[in-house]
Amino acid sequence: MIRLLSDFAALDRYAHATHGQDMSSLDTLARLEATIATRRAADPESSYVAKLHAKGLGKIAQKLGEEATETVIAALTEDDKALTGEVADLIFHLMVLLGARDVPFAAVLAELDRREGVSGIAEKAARPKD
Repeated sequence: MIRLLSDFAALDRYAHATHGQDMSSLDTLARLEATIATRRAADPESSYVAKLHAKGLGKIAQKLGEEATETVIAALTEDDKALTGEVADLIFHLMVLLGARDVPFAAVLAELDRREGVSGIAEKAARPKD
């Protein structure tokens, strides 16, 4: 619970750093993250999130990949409603994956902040080589 509260504090700092932009979307993501964290401990018979977690990280990652593919297909059909729905599914499953790895969404926001104003080409070139 303490970690969850610190994650919300990080989201709040991000909200203030965006100079008064509408933060309702970040609030939605924070609520989603909290809901996913709560449902991880639920009965897998009554919670989709708990069921995914019971099947392990591999299944969660596989589901994220499926949703990514469905998002690409929806984008290519030029159906905005379908694309919006698939992106929502993709974000949901991404949040489930982050939760499974105990990576707070605030860490993703911090990484986006770090990259802001940096050329994508320069950022990629600065990454450590494998």
